[in-house]
Amino acid sequence: MKGIVLALALLVVVAPSALAFTCPVVIKQAEDLIKKAEGGKVTNDTKPLIEEARKQLAEARAHHDKAKGKRDHADAVRKAKVAAAFAEEAIVLQQP
Repeated sequence: MKGIVLALALLVVVAPSALAFTCPVVIKQAEDLIKKAEGGKVTNDTKPLIEEARKQLAEARAHHDKAKGKRDHADAVRKAKVAAAFAEEAIVLQQP
């Protein structure tokens, strides 16, 4: 019985913090969008957008890798979303 109570207590304490950091998921989404943008027709209009997306993604990875708290993870998520937005803009501009 004590084992079950201890396991439930650990689950309540550990699970929310593990689920709170979605950095890897958002970073992966940004990576996929950048690959899609790079796979399209890269023009003078889209090249700077893709480069900025790569820069923001690198910063997101750095924030995630060096994270010491929630704020660092939040910064990583924000930068990854910005990277995804730049990649999406490039994809839209590539369409006829």
